[in-house]
Amino acid sequence: MGNGAEGRRVDTAERQLELAGPLAYPGGPCYRRRMSNLVALDHFLALPEHARLLGLDLGTKTIGLALSDVERRIATPLETIQRIKFRQDAAALLKIAEKHAIAGFVIGLPLNMDGTEGPRVQSTRAFVRNLAPLTALPIVFWDERMSTLAVTRTLLDADASRARRAAVVDKMAAAYILQGALDRLARLGSSDGDEREDDWATE
Repeated sequence: MGNGAEGRRVDTAERQLELAGPLAYPGGPCYRRRMSNLVALDHFLALPEHARLLGLDLGTKTIGLALSDVERRIATPLETIQRIKFRQDAAALLKIAEKHAIAGFVIGLPLNMDGTEGPRVQSTRAFVRNLAPLTALPIVFWDERMSTLAVTRTLLDADASRARRAAVVDKMAAAYILQGALDRLARLGSSDGDEREDDWATE
């Protein structure tokens, strides 16, 4: 490949580290695990065939989960975990990952609409910082702005009841997050992969 394509790959990697924040830099709390856990999206191109990905929408009370198909093209809402404490939450998550032969996690990063980080982002980073030592599975952050709003609008358009919306919104938001990553992953693996977009985490 030419120097232009190589430069784009370097820019993409730098953007991954920027989004990953202090988890991924020397001296950061997760630096020692970074090479095997916190990765750029194109790392998933090298995963074994038929290996699924698990999408996560982290909330304060729940964790919405979504599952990819074995071709890693379609995301489907899976279930919602009711959060208790981190140890129990992580155990439930890893049990589900093992059950479905998960090869990697896509975790929504709830940036503010202007791209800045607030308390929810810090909470998400803390969750990943604690999860990383418990698993060797790679982890990708994915910009989740608009995910819950988009899902809620879809449910409203479908005339879903408030109870129904509350029951499914988290796992549907996880599917929205995962689908965005899968769509970008498909483009990264296409024949014109040299034209990879630098703004890889914006859907």
